[in-house]
Amino acid sequence: MRIIKWILFAFLAISVGLYPIIYLLIKARFGLLLSKSDELLTNQLWNVAFYQHIIFGGIALLTGWSQFSSKLRQRYLNTHRLLGKVYVVVCLLSGSAALYLAFHATGGWVAGLGFGALGTFWIYTTVKAFLSIRQKQITQHQAWMIRSYALTWAAVMLRIYLPLSQIAQIDFIDAYRVIAWLCWVPNLLAAEWIISRMRLPRFI
Repeated sequence: MRIIKWILFAFLAISVGLYPIIYLLIKARFGLLLSKSDELLTNQLWNVAFYQHIIFGGIALLTGWSQFSSKLRQRYLNTHRLLGKVYVVVCLLSGSAALYLAFHATGGWVAGLGFGALGTFWIYTTVKAFLSIRQKQITQHQAWMIRSYALTWAAVMLRIYLPLSQIAQIDFIDAYRVIAWLCWVPNLLAAEWIISRMRLPRFI
């Protein structure tokens, strides 16, 4: 059962991590871009932030999932450290872009506040994970990395909840406002449960 969960975890991280490639290959408007105005889509700053967010966020998903395998960490310690550094950099780049994009979120201020809070906590937990390992606080580093990747995982949950809301025929804007919070708050609560189970340092 554990191996099945691990395979599903890796599959979702990799598949959603590669998802931004579609935006680079397809020029037509699709997905979330359909909810954006023509004025916003022609805004150069918004476009830079959008692609910065999805590309580096995708890399965060791709580099982060393997960091949780104790066997991989022990066998390829130098690779683990390198991927960890890459993860921190791409999270900060994607997270900073997310803070700007939150001001233009579909669904108005409710969704914008949700995504803005996500970006803030994502940057904070990632920085704390980096600082704790620099200070050789291993258990604190593990706890903060679990929190950080739980927030990175919001990209996966977003792409699960959105199709489900449309299948349920919920109004897109109403659903998006809820999903702006639903995609990450339960993740963070689950992370705290995992941290407690592992007897790692609690949120400080």
